[in-house]
Amino acid sequence: MSVVPNKYPQRVQFYEDHVTTWNNNSSAIGTNISKVQNLTTLMQQARTRLNEQQVALAAAKAATLAFNLAVESMSVEGASIIKQIRAQAETNGDSVYTLAQIPAPATPSPTAPPGTPTALKVTLDGNGALLLNWKCKNPKGTSGTIYQIYRKLGVSGEFTYLGGTGEKKFTDDAVPAGVTQVTYQIQAVRSTAVGLWATFNVYFGNNAGQTTSAAVVENAPRIAA
Repeated sequence: MSVVPNKYPQRVQFYEDHVTTWNNNSSAIGTNISKVQNLTTLMQQARTRLNEQQVALAAAKAATLAFNLAVESMSVEGASIIKQIRAQAETNGDSVYTLAQIPAPATPSPTAPPGTPTALKVTLDGNGALLLNWKCKNPKGTSGTIYQIYRKLGVSGEFTYLGGTGEKKFTDDAVPAGVTQVTYQIQAVRSTAVGLWATFNVYFGNNAGQTTSAAVVENAPRIAA
């Protein structure tokens, strides 16, 4: 552990706390009065510069605060004028922006459609209902996505609409007994756009203990008709 502090202000204080004792006991501690007096002179110079630095630092902080306040006041007034320019441009066209030498607002990019459901997981509950859970990565900043769920029984059946949900999960409590395969189609929908259909084949079977289980095979997504 260092005897002398690393930080300069504390280092100045350290020597201020020791020079008198060192001066009074210079011979006994192995130094001499001349050396201690030279240290005292340097220490006093360091204290003077430290005091000047602290004053300058306080002045710099005050100047920075005054500058920030001035910029904020300027920005509020400037934003008010730009708002007036935009209001004028809505009436008289983009030539107002040219005259004001500021860019016209960019045309906002259309929001991407919802994502495609993936990674379906199914769980059979004790009543025979099938609990569906999936993932879906939607564009940032979007909300109100609804998932439409369709189901087909067997290989040759027709898809029927089961319902919609605002969550990435759904309970199918109407799977007929004895069915060995069902196919689900799940599509993410917003009021202005739809995502790709995701198709999942679910196969039912019995294990050695005759307990019914379900396994999922995911097909490639297809574009909605």
